Amino acid sequence: MISERMYGAVVRHTGGRKMNVKFVVDSSCDMRDTEYSNLTTVPLTISTDKHNWLDEDLDINEMLSELESYKGRSYTACPNVECWMNAFRGADVVYVATLTSGLSGTYNSAMVARDLYLKENPDVKIQVFDTLSTGAEIRLFVEKLMELNNQGCSFEEVCQKAREYKKKTRLLFSLKSLHNLAQNGRINKAIASAIGVLGISIIGMASSQGTLQPITKSRGDKRVVAKMLDELKKLGYNGGKIRISHVENEPLANQIKAAIKELYHGADVLVYKARGLCSYYAERGAILMGCELA
Repeated sequence: MISERMYGAVVRHTGGRKMNVKFVVDSSCDMRDTEYSNLTTVPLTISTDKHNWLDEDLDINEMLSELESYKGRSYTACPNVECWMNAFRGADVVYVATLTSGLSGTYNSAMVARDLYLKENPDVKIQVFDTLSTGAEIRLFVEKLMELNNQGCSFEEVCQKAREYKKKTRLLFSLKSLHNLAQNGRINKAIASAIGVLGISIIGMASSQGTLQPITKSRGDKRVVAKMLDELKKLGYNGGKIRISHVENEPLANQIKAAIKELYHGADVLVYKARGLCSYYAERGAILMGCELA
């Protein structure tokens, strides 16, 4: 089997025929279709009783501003089965990475779509991964899938090695507001109100069950940077890949990046903007950091 790189994609040649390989993610990954020619993102929807936002080319600041002043219920909806099936079309091999099943029905929706699609297209290979995470940690996982595919690994090898890699990544986060989580019914409104008034940041990580687990609290950006570095050390980080998405807070993201690169010379650290789904749950000022451990 031979592979050739074309504009960031890998096209496999098997028995004289080109194999089209696709990577499909939901929009919680914060990746964008324009980044890779063989990447397709499937958008979730953010809603209030007055407004629906499809997480695709979304004005994040406008959405956040409306939600910050909104007093009613807000919620999200996962992509439907048809959206997933449309994303699979045209591919011989599909790798799918979804938002944690611990917080969303996105994984289940993708699995239903996979089973229906394979009935119609039995020769296609599709693997759906429940990442048990979101944001920057999913990005690390997708980048590893692409790397393994580019190396010429078989479908089975990619799936096996990707699962092994997932055991070596973590997601850390810093949240300045819990308003939307409270409006969504996921936490107590009194607790969320206290966090906002006191100017405290909540620092936490994704648990092994795919839920968000608070670790500690901090006040002020300098202390947030110090706490995030401290948590990295506790996890055993030693210079692996770091992906940092932010919600309208590039200065803090860059401070964290600079601090990491000062301590771990040559570390591969990328900073970028979060998309709508993570911006909704994490809110303005948040940091989501995926880290690759030894």
